[in-house]
Amino acid sequence: MSVLYELFYRPFFNALFFIYGQIALEDLGLAIVMLTILVRLILFPVFHKSVKHQAIMQKIQPRVREIQEAHKSDREKQTKELMNLYKEHNVNPFSGFILLLIQLPVFIGLYQVFSEKFTAESFEALYSFVSRPAEVHATFFGLINLYESSMVLVVLAAAFQFLQGWLTLQKAPVGKEPGMMERVGRQMVFMGPVITVLILWNFPSAVALYWATTSAFSVLQQVAVMRGINKSERGAV
Repeated sequence: MSVLYELFYRPFFNALFFIYGQIALEDLGLAIVMLTILVRLILFPVFHKSVKHQAIMQKIQPRVREIQEAHKSDREKQTKELMNLYKEHNVNPFSGFILLLIQLPVFIGLYQVFSEKFTAESFEALYSFVSRPAEVHATFFGLINLYESSMVLVVLAAAFQFLQGWLTLQKAPVGKEPGMMERVGRQMVFMGPVITVLILWNFPSAVALYWATTSAFSVLQQVAVMRGINKSERGAV
């Protein structure tokens, strides 16, 4: 068995069915929601730092544009000024990528658990202290079959993803064109949900439920972080 299987898939699989049998009243959809929220709470410091970093980078975009414009003929000076700006605001332009790499194995492990149809062979992965369910009720509140695609959950997942992206957008100053990175970011706010719909449409709705839950959590976290940043800025005035 691979290291990734033992470190990510198996713990998540066992956590899902522990919650399913002990807390979620044998509702697989509710167990998925609970497990997703639990993972997000455990990884809250990492996600929080990622969201805060993204929010600060959006806030300082006007200064980034000013520096790029002022030193467009001197790339060395431009780079030096940008690095000073990042240092002043205690952000690293590469930390977002690093934080994404930290989260990626978790996403993959959860995806693999939620995308499978559970069979008798699947339960061989259960630890000895986790009870084997007599039957898996693969529904969400008895309304949605989690083994099949659900347009309702797909649309919800895309909507929450769009809302999260929309909250990160920073309005460009009047009379100034947004930079290339800003234009790409704005396009992805709209393209990301479209891609999500195209991908999730062909997957079991368990994956869409996970995606919708984690995106909804991200929206709440985004709002909380932005309020914290705005409050700090008002206090510094």
